[in-house]
Amino acid sequence: MSVANHQSGRQWKLPVPLLVFGLLFLLGGGLAWYLSRPAAPPPGPVLTPEARAYVKYLKLSDTEMKGRKSYLNQRVIEITGKITNTGPRALRLVEINCVFYDYYGQVVLRQRVPIVGRRGGLKPGETKPFRLPFDELPESWNHAFPQLVIAQIIFED
Repeated sequence: MSVANHQSGRQWKLPVPLLVFGLLFLLGGGLAWYLSRPAAPPPGPVLTPEARAYVKYLKLSDTEMKGRKSYLNQRVIEITGKITNTGPRALRLVEINCVFYDYYGQVVLRQRVPIVGRRGGLKPGETKPFRLPFDELPESWNHAFPQLVIAQIIFED
């Protein structure tokens, strides 16, 4: 392999083994960097054992998914519904993971959002509506209702 030196008109040769070694070195360095990166942090605190035991008292109902256009002519998908606290404790915050899938069942978006806590807590026996707008869903989303999973519960003191 030869490369022309345009200023002097001379040519110089770059040994092929040196070129191959350089490419392998760069690929190896890139692979080492990729494998040594710290793992992505988990999506926030995990349910405590106390919260995990309380999940059975939280009931989601009347859940619906609607599509609409925003003021900027973007597609917005809204998930609406109600959450009821059938348990004995008052809650300050409840967050859920909304998990969207593609046509092959692969997760394309997992977004954690509060459904209780923005406008006050949730007392025992109380039901509150929630509305979750999503305006940046991946094109590969299968347009099916996402999986809704309780991600965090914080109790009132």
